[in-house]
Amino acid sequence: MASQEHRTKARRPAPRLYLVTPRITDPARHMAALAGALDAAEVAAVLLRLEPADERALINRAKTLVPFVQDKGAALLLDGYPNAAVLAGADGAHVTGIAAFRDAVPALKPERIIGCGGLQTRHDAMLAAESDTDYVMFGEPDERGQRPSLDAVIERVAWWAEVFEVPCVAFAENLAEIAPLAAAGADFVALGDWVFIDPRGPASTVAEAAQQLAQAEAVE
Repeated sequence: MASQEHRTKARRPAPRLYLVTPRITDPARHMAALAGALDAAEVAAVLLRLEPADERALINRAKTLVPFVQDKGAALLLDGYPNAAVLAGADGAHVTGIAAFRDAVPALKPERIIGCGGLQTRHDAMLAAESDTDYVMFGEPDERGQRPSLDAVIERVAWWAEVFEVPCVAFAENLAEIAPLAAAGADFVALGDWVFIDPRGPASTVAEAAQQLAQAEAVE
């Protein structure tokens, strides 16, 4: 993908959903919830977040969910652990920060997807684009659970959508953020693990998220 070319005036594809799991130790415990979420609406990708463990345990956990998610029509990306992603047969990995991104590229490219988040500045985002990331992510919580304001995320997404062709994933902290992030130009809207703790259940929550996304596209 061209990293710094202006987007063409042609209409971009409709934004799609990107689902982020809770941190998982026992994949079997999450299968039903994940199935409900993936059956409720079209999800482009699932970011599998695993609790830290030795590499063999990480690979085994991922292997349980890789074919399951892929059979539902979504790509499965591992949060970190690029080598484990390759050995587990995942579609790729998501890494945080430019240093981790550059370290992960040799293991994943060109066969697999690599995305980059934790981009604190515009310069960092541009470096990721120049280094052949498949997407950038804006607005996700950091290790302390903190994130920029919604206005700041919208500003960053709008800037990126105006200037760059590399796809952008915008992290929505709740259902109300989906429409404004889509309107700002996000190619994908990420739904955090709040989907899995919503009292209505993940299926209902993802279905509503898809509806919000469709309505935002219709308004545009």
